[in-house]
Amino acid sequence: MTTTDRRSFLVQAAGALSVMALVPEAALARPSLKAAGTIGIIGAGRHGRALMAELQKIDGIKIGALCDVDEGRLQAAVRRAPGSEAFADYRAMLDKRADITAVIVATPTHLHRQPAVDALQAGRHVYCETPLAHTVEDAKAIASAARSSKGVFASALEGRSNPVYQLARGFYRSESVRDLVSMRGHHHRKTNLRVPVPAGGNERAANWRLDPEISLGLAGEWGVQQFDVFNWYTDMLPKRVYGWGENRAFKDEGRKVADTIGLDFTFEDGAHMAYEATACNSYEGRYETLYGTNAAIKLAWSNAWMFKEADAPTQGWEVYARRTQFHTDEAIILIAGATKLAEQGKLEQEGGKLPYSPQYYALMDFFKCIETGSTPAATASDGARSAMMAIAANEAVRKGGVVEIDVEAMRNV
Repeated sequence: MTTTDRRSFLVQAAGALSVMALVPEAALARPSLKAAGTIGIIGAGRHGRALMAELQKIDGIKIGALCDVDEGRLQAAVRRAPGSEAFADYRAMLDKRADITAVIVATPTHLHRQPAVDALQAGRHVYCETPLAHTVEDAKAIASAARSSKGVFASALEGRSNPVYQLARGFYRSESVRDLVSMRGHHHRKTNLRVPVPAGGNERAANWRLDPEISLGLAGEWGVQQFDVFNWYTDMLPKRVYGWGENRAFKDEGRKVADTIGLDFTFEDGAHMAYEATACNSYEGRYETLYGTNAAIKLAWSNAWMFKEADAPTQGWEVYARRTQFHTDEAIILIAGATKLAEQGKLEQEGGKLPYSPQYYALMDFFKCIETGSTPAATASDGARSAMMAIAANEAVRKGGVVEIDVEAMRNV
């Protein structure tokens, strides 16, 4: 975004104080849907179970059917959702259960395309986990099917529906941050990416994330959510990426997907985004930082902070600000709903953290769009672009070098 665009945004916002009200107070409450919906979940593994837990917090949603090719996983999932019907084949669910209006695709990444496309063609709304696909061809096919469908298709890019991220983006696109200098993404989580396989189980199917033929590695399974945040905030796309990857801790036989990676993306205007991820260490967790000439904004999914430069102008909204210390740097906590909290005298107690998970807000956005006929915060095209970015990044990691990215292909997907 240019300086002129940022100034225009600030004028349209009718003063910097109004930025604090960009996120409706209702976004922080536990909303309910006007009409009940019956949902089918395709994929009852780790992601499927996490989605089930969030769905069960939403009034008006019923999990009517669960699908998985693994009988043990399927029955375990059914026990978590009493009254749901089990299916080994999602096509049978689509044919038999006309009452299911929306499906959630939570299969392994390389198996997203067919159930997503079939569900759309069967007239169902679709929420698809990320990465959207493991190949450019599949990502384009899903995006094309979504455009041709009358239903709602939402990519599970959770930053775009996150109230704290929406608020912080309003600050980023004003004079609060001003000119972009650089960006950084970070994801540290100590975990063995290999999962145990029960007796008689299929090793390759269970540990598809460690199969270089179908896995996008850490760039895809972790990075894709964070890559999208930078695309969304800046309205820019990367034109190249340099990558490296190594196995620093997990060196069991046959391990070909790196447990530690580093990336350097070059965006259209020349700005750089450095990204690092490791499964060997948990320090500092997951965050994204955008550095500007007036301030830096750090985002950490349930929280966000602004670090103002000493020479940055005062804009007026600071009267509501709650501050905290990061080592030698003072940060302003960006709290969704700060204006109302200040009026109620609760600003100091709240701490700025979201009351629900980012996944919850992404699901609520999907269902609200079904109810109102509006466009989801993260569309199939958004999902395809972030997937294409992850595909290029994973290729760069595997070759240990530079991969050029077709910006126009990403933009027009």
